[in-house]
Formats: sequence, C-alpha cells, structure tokens
Amino acid sequence: MIQQLRAPSPQQALAEGEALLASAPHKALTVAEAVLRQAPGFPPAEFLAARALRRMGKGKQAVVRLDALARGNGRVPAVLWELGQAAAEAKDTPRAIAALQALTQLQPSVAGGWFLLARQLRKAGRADEAWRADLSGVHASSRDTGLLNAAVAVQDGDLDGADRMLAERLARESDDPPALRLHGEVAWRKGEMTPAIERVKKAVALAPGFDLARDFLIRLLLQTNRLPEALEHAEVLQGSPIPSPGHRLILASVLVRLGHQERAAGLYRGLLADDPEQPQVWQNLGHVLKTLGQQGEAVEAYRAAVTRQPTMGEAWWSLANLKTVKLGSEDIVAMEAALASLADTTEERKEDVFHLHFSLGKALEDAKDHAASFAHYDKGNALRRTMILHDADAFSADVEAAKQTFTAAFVASMGDGGCPAPDPIFVVGLPRSGSTLVEQIMASHPLIEGTMELPEMMMIGARLQSRVDEGEFADFATMIASLTPADRLRLGEEYIERTRVHRQTDRPLFIDKMPNNWQHVGLIRLILPNAKVVDARRHPLSCCFSGWKQHFARGQTFTYDLSDIGQYYRDYVGLMAAWDAQVPSHVHRVIYERMVADTEAEVRRLLDYIGVPFDPACLEFYKTERAVRTASSEQVRQPIFRDGLEAWKPYEPWLGPLKAALGPVLASYPDAPAG
Repeated sequence: MIQQLRAPSPQQALAEGEALLASAPHKALTVAEAVLRQAPGFPPAEFLAARALRRMGKGKQAVVRLDALARGNGRVPAVLWELGQAAAEAKDTPRAIAALQALTQLQPSVAGGWFLLARQLRKAGRADEAWRADLSGVHASSRDTGLLNAAVAVQDGDLDGADRMLAERLARESDDPPALRLHGEVAWRKGEMTPAIERVKKAVALAPGFDLARDFLIRLLLQTNRLPEALEHAEVLQGSPIPSPGHRLILASVLVRLGHQERAAGLYRGLLADDPEQPQVWQNLGHVLKTLGQQGEAVEAYRAAVTRQPTMGEAWWSLANLKTVKLGSEDIVAMEAALASLADTTEERKEDVFHLHFSLGKALEDAKDHAASFAHYDKGNALRRTMILHDADAFSADVEAAKQTFTAAFVASMGDGGCPAPDPIFVVGLPRSGSTLVEQIMASHPLIEGTMELPEMMMIGARLQSRVDEGEFADFATMIASLTPADRLRLGEEYIERTRVHRQTDRPLFIDKMPNNWQHVGLIRLILPNAKVVDARRHPLSCCFSGWKQHFARGQTFTYDLSDIGQYYRDYVGLMAAWDAQVPSHVHRVIYERMVADTEAEVRRLLDYIGVPFDPACLEFYKTERAVRTASSEQVRQPIFRDGLEAWKPYEPWLGPLKAALGPVLASYPDAPAG
C-alpha cells in the first residue's frame, strides 16, 4: 500500500522560502503567497512576502504590506526595521522616519537603525535631529562585540588581526560607519595614509554627524597637508549639536596652518573666556600672538600658561625663545624646581624635560653663565636625540647621489620641461642662517608675497624617493632620469596648485622659505625651471651652534648633535658647490655677514637676481606687517644688528665635535672648499 505524501506545514514552507530570499526572492514570494492562500493574513508569511517584494525592487508594494503588519505588530523590531528600509528605498521619507523612530525607541542599541534614521531625517531637512541620530548610532556601536574585539586588537598592536576582522565585517555590511572609521585607524597605524583617508571619508559621508570620525579625518588631512579639505571639515564640525571645546581647538589648529592667525586667536580667546584655567590654550594663544608680532601679549599668554602649569616645558621654551625676552633669576629658580619635580618621571615627561633644559640654557646664556648654559643645552639635545631618527651617514650618501646625478650633461639631456610658472622664490639653506631676514626683505617688496616654510617640495621629493626605496627603480639617478616632460609638468603644476592656498594676495611672486629645499635644487630646476633659488648662508659655527641650541617644533632632526649638524652643513655646502659648478648662476647666494655689513648693496643684488626693481621698503623690512612663524620672528621686526654674529665664541671650548665635523668647510667660509 502506497502512503500518501503529506503537504509541508506552513512553518516548513516558510523555512524553505527564507532560504530562497537572498538568491531567488521571486521564488520566496511564490512560497509566501502559497502559504497565505492556506492561512490568509498569517503574519510570518506576510513578512516573507514583503521582504521578497523589497528585494525584487517592488518597494511600494512591500511598504503597503509592511505597513499593515506594523499596525498589528507594532512592537516587533524586525517589522519596523524592514518597513524603514522599504520606505526609504521607495522614497517615502515620512513613513521611513516614523518606522525607524519607533524601532530606535524599542531597540536603542542597534546602531544601524540610528544611522538609517539619520539619513532619512537629513533628506527631510531635519539636519539637527539627523546629527543627533548619527551620534546615537555611534554610541550604540560602542557596545558592539565585533567592533570591541577589533578595537582591542588595535590596542594590543595586532593590526593584521584587526584588519582581517574589519574587512570581513565590511564585506558583509559595507555601509558601517564605525567599522569604516576603525578600519581607517588601522590603515593609519600601518602608515597607509591613502586608504586611511578614504575609509574615514566614507564613514563621514555615511554618517555626517559622526563627530569623532570627522575629527580624525581632519587630523589625517592635516598630516598630509590637505589644508583646504581640513578647513572644510573643521568648519562643519563647529555645527555639531553637541558642542565641544575640542572642535574649536582643531579649527584653530587648521587656521594656524593656513596662516589665518587672527581668527585662530579669536577662537583661543573665546575658549579662555569660558575657562581660563587651560594652560595648553594659553600657550597656543601665545604662539599665534608671537606670529602676529604682538610680543607683549604673547609673553603674557606664555606666563599665564606656566603659572597654571609650572612644569609645562614648551611654554617655558616659548618664552625663552622670544629673542626680545630675557628670563630672570626667579624664572631660573622656577624652571629648576620644575625639573626637580620631574626627576622621577623623566621617561614619561621627556617633552617637558628637554624643553626645560633648552629654556634654562637660554636663561643662563643671557646671564653670561656659559658653562652652566652649555650643560643644559647639552642635556636637552642629548635627550631630544634619543627621541628622533637621523642617520647622518645615510643622509650624506643621499646627498652624494644627488651630486652625481645632477650634472650639467644630465640637465641638458633632460631638455625642456616642467611648469613654466615664474612665481616661486625658494629660500634655502640651514635653519638660523638668516633666511627669515632674507624672506622679510623680499616680502617687503610690492611684487613679492611672503608665505611660510611650505612642505610641498619636500613631500614631492619624498614621494619620488619612495619609488626607489620600494624597489621600483634601482637607484636615485634612474628614477630621476625616468621623469618625462609630462611628468615634470605635472609635478610642477602640482606644486603651484598645492601652494596656492597659502597665497593671500595677488602679488605675482611668492616665497617658499623651507630651508631644507637645498636638497632638491636639481629637482626644482627640472619641474619649475623658471623658479628662483636664494641660498641664505651664515658662518658655519654661528649657524650650526645657533641651530643646536634651538629646539625646533618639528623636523630638523640633524640639529640635536654637534657632529650631526656639522656633517649636515658640510653636505649642504658640498651639494650647493657642485650645483654651482654644473649650472652656474641658477642659485643666488646671500652671505649673512655681508648683508649685515652692507645691507643696501646686498638687497640690490638680490632684487636684481629676482628680476624686480629696487624698492626702498626692502630696506625698512622691519616695518612690514606680516605673520612670521620662525624662531627669528621678533628679530626681523627690528633693524639689522650685529650682536649675534659671534654668539658662539663664549662656547668655543666645547665646540670641538662641531669643528671636526665641519672640516675644511670651516676654514674656507664663505667659499666652498676647493675641489
């Protein structure tokens, strides 16, 4: 006897339909409709049918069925979630908002609901509510187990593990803002800036109210010198419905980088009006005021910082570094006490400790106690040297490669090319060589705009060098020789375009005062053949000793050891001499001591080289009002003086390592050694 086959139960049929939903939604709909013929209005079958319709692109039909389900099953989160998605896809924004608001009330810990609600609120023009919904989504994601595991892996240094977890998660759900932000952080920690920025940008695009992601994006853009983009995002961040002093601080930092010092000062003053007990903000305000030439107010700001935090080394150094200020005996006592209080935390507080040593070095120098002064400078430099990477011999090898590459024959063989713009004037040399004075003189001319130390040429050079380091080319010479005229035009135009943001006037010429660009004088010739290069040079002992006792905010890693800085000066002189021999008259040299001795004659020579007529304002450069960010900012607001020409002499007993490193360069100054 043959047994009659029994029809599957509704539950079995629906299970089969669920299995078909993702790959064959039309078949899932057929199953659901069959069940509904047997059990009209059966909620699970209606739910399957609605989801199948949404996946088939029939959003309006799905909304009708889900709406009916929601009326009878209003507290079922899955129904509300599906209705919210279907209504959003059907562009029924009011219905999507209603469903998602109900969902987030029922399940506030589901981040996806908040993010979808935010997008719908934004479409409805309810921007403030949308921003708050994004913030709620971020808060909800902080309890997500998968994200927490990835975050723990990041903190433990397991970047590959975190990368894998987040990649798998984003493969399932590509529009997950918190996962994208964390994935961006992983890339950043690996040094992969391009994917880091792309991921965090996507997170911000998906959730514009994700304040922490936007803050992180601004910092990434600052690190890559993409300042206009950073400003755009910093301005947006100010509109957050959850105000934070941090938002104003990061906007101020972007404005400072862009040269908008006055507006940055206003933001700092506003923060201090709200809470004056913020030493870091007082210090930041001091930096801006110093740049603007408001020295008296800068001193007050720095003193406000150290009054509130006596161990704040950078604020002390900022005071000491104001060349027009001398720290007195009370200041020396206060700094020595601060150092003593940090004795047990030197490792954790290295920044404060070495800044205090530099500050005491300057204060004791002013007090004519040169032995004690040198001892503190030496300790500050030695500690700072442990915190930076600088391989003097490897650097010398790179310089030698450049000397061997950029011969007259090589330059001629490359032919015409590059961007023909005559705008840039590069001032190169070493820090503390008088370059700020040269810049200020030229910036006093009505046809020349002063900007600041621009990093763009250094970035282009580093990017080209990375192609050698990564094995794309066998050596530096092969890489440079591979640059076609089109490549050189593109690189030159990139430089002009990327520096445009720093130009605040319509003057036809502008100054890039990044001293380290002497390393790229050959590259400059290839990509910007009509640019001018001015080499500011100062007596090697004056220049090197001044650089050694100067703590620089960033870069200049060669300055923290007397032998390193002497070798660097020797490399610089050697490369510039080789370039002069191969491409005569391309570079104009300004010898600092000659500029001091006969300013007008040297200024006329300089302006003749630039190709602009003499202007008397260049002799009264100290009257020119402009922001100056370097360590010489106060000195260039005074007439030229001779006092600092031999400031190294009282320290000569301790300068043996520097003299040895300089070698024949010292004896031949102001000329380069023969041969």
